[in-house]
Amino acid sequence: MQLATYFAETRGAQADLARALGVPQSLPSAWAATDQDKRRPVPVQHCLAIERATNGAVTRRDLRPDDWHLIWPELGASTEAEEAA
Repeated sequence: MQLATYFAETRGAQADLARALGVPQSLPSAWAATDQDKRRPVPVQHCLAIERATNGAVTRRDLRPDDWHLIWPELGASTEAEEAA
């Protein structure tokens, strides 16, 4: 699930996530911006915490679709297992 979708579906999620990460609320807002010119990439160091804070609704793969396989290669094994099933 995209971070913007999670925020739209879960009331107060943006503020809750900012508190959980210890960052200003403007950062999660920038990470979820629908305008490509305003969107900022989610820093790698926050991805696992976001996945945990959202109870897996927003995954590291969702947050870093272009490079998750380079950062967390161990996640590729679960993808292969899911495809084989």
